Amino acid sequence: MRLKLLSPSEMNAAQKETYDESIAGKRGAPPAPMMAWLNSPEMARHATRLGEMLRFDTMFPPKLSEIAILVTARHWTAHYEWYAHKRLALKGGLDPKIIEDIRVRRIPAFDDPKAKMIYELAKSLHEGHGVAKPLYDEAVEVLSVRGVVEIIGLCGYYTMVSMTLNTFEFEVPGGELSELA
Repeated sequence: MRLKLLSPSEMNAAQKETYDESIAGKRGAPPAPMMAWLNSPEMARHATRLGEMLRFDTMFPPKLSEIAILVTARHWTAHYEWYAHKRLALKGGLDPKIIEDIRVRRIPAFDDPKAKMIYELAKSLHEGHGVAKPLYDEAVEVLSVRGVVEIIGLCGYYTMVSMTLNTFEFEVPGGELSELA
């Protein structure tokens, strides 16, 4: 870990206010990257609010939104992010085979056209740095414009999360080993 994470008693007023807001929200606990972001309390406040909205208030149930998050974590080889969101994906009902396929960079087989589209859209955003017109048109048809916007938001936000966790070398909790090579 490259950064000393502050305890609430070590935080200045702005940091403590942001911290308190995060634990009062839907998560009930501060998200790990926010502890690094507290070095810029205003950024931490806005990023944490955006993260809460994307995690809990998109049009997608966790079973689907976690696909975009796992693709992002895998793209960045974000060990902590993978650890946390694999568990959330399983809890949300995502098929363990799909999770394993994403982990080993194999194209999963999807029964749900929305799940398949979220996967394809997330992969295109990360690997292709955008979305070709045919994929965009299909994504709008399957997910709606709002859905495309929210998947872009999930991929973008969790890219920032992954970069933060990787840069500051957050370790997988509990001394567990990372599943990502």
